[in-house]
Amino acid sequence: MASSTIQTAEPVIQLKGAVDPKEITYGYLRDKVPAHCFERSAVKSFSYLVRDIIYASVLVWLALKIDLLPTPLMRACAWVLYTFVQGCVGTGMWIIGHECGHGSFSEYNKLNNVVGWAVHSLLMVPFFSWKITHARHHRYHGHIDKDVVFVPSTETEVKAQETQEPTMLSKFTELVEETPLYHAVTLLGHQVLGWQLYMFFNVSAGNKSLPDKGTGGPKMFRNSHFDPTGSLFTKAQTPLIAITDLGLFMTATALYYFATQIGFWKVALLYVVPYFWVHHWLVAITYLHHTHPTVPHYDEANWTFVKGALGTVDRRFGFIGRHFFHEIIDYHVIHHLFPKIPFYHAEEATDAIVPYLGDQYRIEEGLFLKDLVNTFTTCKTKYDPDSKGELHWKFAKEKGKKLN
Repeated sequence: MASSTIQTAEPVIQLKGAVDPKEITYGYLRDKVPAHCFERSAVKSFSYLVRDIIYASVLVWLALKIDLLPTPLMRACAWVLYTFVQGCVGTGMWIIGHECGHGSFSEYNKLNNVVGWAVHSLLMVPFFSWKITHARHHRYHGHIDKDVVFVPSTETEVKAQETQEPTMLSKFTELVEETPLYHAVTLLGHQVLGWQLYMFFNVSAGNKSLPDKGTGGPKMFRNSHFDPTGSLFTKAQTPLIAITDLGLFMTATALYYFATQIGFWKVALLYVVPYFWVHHWLVAITYLHHTHPTVPHYDEANWTFVKGALGTVDRRFGFIGRHFFHEIIDYHVIHHLFPKIPFYHAEEATDAIVPYLGDQYRIEEGLFLKDLVNTFTTCKTKYDPDSKGELHWKFAKEKGKKLN
């Protein structure tokens, strides 16, 4: 294995005995989770949302006073600090909207939808269109064709591309693709624009991830999350996408109005820069939850829901992850198994099932951003399915070596 590949930590909880992976079914794991972990409290969820709104409001109030600082350097440092912290707070609010999308915010579906739509619209996130495709991701995670998030290219797909007439861009890429500068530029693009590319073009989705419906809208944007008649949605879902777009239009209108009152640059610093921080964290968290050197994808014949859910990775991110990000980084395996468990019960639910999972459970306790760089530079392409229907990673620095 390449020296930059992440090493997997051992489970942090003592095992209660080896369990045959075939015995680890949905029902088996469901029985291990205490019943109260599935209880959803609107009051408790609202308390976290109100806390985040207070944080965001206080930060804006303080930022509006930055111009009173005496030197340009102090003002610049204050703006950098503000945008970073506001980005962390915004990520927490995004996660509350994520809870709404899964129905784990409260027991009331209409309340979940209203709160999720309001919170995500405020963050310029298309709530219902994201909710629909995200549900598809949960349903088919780890499926090489039907998953919609960070599905890698396979050996066959890469070879097919290599048979095509090379372009100047492909020739240049082949020359520089192993250089540190190329990795830095592509990783930056991945973090800054990854969310937008997914929203507009459904990039990184599997080849068979679209619902059974004819494509609609202009060809360039037929896979857009913003097109009510596009290929990602059924006819019955069209009104929900229109409501989603209305929320985004309302937020954009409000931002434009404030820009005319306090200046476009001020709005860019107050909102736009934190917006990119939010989606940097979103892309990084999602990518590292679902991409790991030891995690396989599965073909159609061998994929199961439980295999896919257990193909996610828990990670640690310290105070920011636990406080601002509502522990979504720390406890993601349980979320894929039982997405209606609220985040404030995720730790207890995880502790309940980990002792029965053995090496089926994966946790990383290394440096989060270091893991992001290492994973991005090594996990590029997967072998075709082996005899078990599993697709394992090919590593750029060790051609032909397969990690089992």
